[in-house]
Amino acid sequence: MSIKKVLIVDDSPTERHFLGELLTKAGYQVLTAESGEEAVAKVKEIMPDLILMDVVMPGMNGFQATRTITRDEVTKHIPVIMCTSKNQETDMVWGKRQGAAEYIVKPVDPQELFTKIAALG
Repeated sequence: MSIKKVLIVDDSPTERHFLGELLTKAGYQVLTAESGEEAVAKVKEIMPDLILMDVVMPGMNGFQATRTITRDEVTKHIPVIMCTSKNQETDMVWGKRQGAAEYIVKPVDPQELFTKIAALG
């Protein structure tokens, strides 16, 4: 699977901008969502090739949104990379249990991000 379209889900405008610029410069088409609820709604509409998911957000958090997306027949094939400041081993294990393919701790290292995206693609 070739990854071209990436959905960035983060309640921080700064994070969305940083990740968006990084991915746009690398040639990806970037779409954004500001919450877990918006992500779940948008995923079915735009069918991205990859989702970068923050965890700590108001309302539906990233763990809940990831679980919803990865357990839905229509969207379960879309890989999710958790991008979060939650850096405990238990958070990483829980993220993977919710269906995340990868887990990256903020601040995001661009090289680590691109390596993980390449491995998924």
